[in-house]
Amino acid sequence: MKIAIISDIHGNDEALKAVLEDIKTQECNKIFCLGDLAMAGPEPSKVVNKFKEMLKKDNFLLIQGNTDEKLGTYDKNFEEKLEQYVPVMANAYRADLKELTEDDKIFLANLPKTLTIEENGVKIMLCHGSPRKNDENITNELTTEEIEEIIKDVDAEIIFCGHTHVPCGYTTNEGKIVVNVGSVGRPFSEKPEACYVIVDISENGDYGIEHRLIKYDYETAAKKLEKRGFNGAEKLAAMLKKATSRYPQ
Repeated sequence: MKIAIISDIHGNDEALKAVLEDIKTQECNKIFCLGDLAMAGPEPSKVVNKFKEMLKKDNFLLIQGNTDEKLGTYDKNFEEKLEQYVPVMANAYRADLKELTEDDKIFLANLPKTLTIEENGVKIMLCHGSPRKNDENITNELTTEEIEEIIKDVDAEIIFCGHTHVPCGYTTNEGKIVVNVGSVGRPFSEKPEACYVIVDISENGDYGIEHRLIKYDYETAAKKLEKRGFNGAEKLAAMLKKATSRYPQ
């Protein structure tokens, strides 16, 4: 059983197309998505509608990211906090709210926050930030003890997360696996490559996990984002070509 785990598409259809094509060549049986479909990207509504279609298939699972939650139900406090600390993202938030249809927002608002499934006897938890908060950061800077505290109430052997846009992985002292799958549409890397994970689970429950980096047409994606025209769109577009920080400077 080969399962692709993707996350943090952020309206980047060019990256999503490239990753889905690679998933096809890798002959994955299922695709699980950890959310953040639209926010601050080139084509938010197009990407949301693509996931609406994917969710009709029985080999696909989707959970809600933190920005899916905020786009699904307008949050004034969230907007004001963005305005204070990252004005570019506040502008993107307002632009996305205008572009997404009411049906898009209802779709995002009603996605499950986490899911736990079993594949070939291996219990897997899907979350966006962490099992306890959709905007908690799991990064490679945490200690094993900090990871164990975050997942202490989780009854799953493998926990997949996203949110930080930076891939990493941990094995706890109890043998649990925690994997941040990285980002498809807004990788925080000097290399503009989409990132996702494949987990290959054999019938006897043995498994291997692989991060994959996929080249895509980031120049076209950046041009599409620039053309959205909100204040700061060009800064977000530049981050699709090279990102050395979480938000534009």
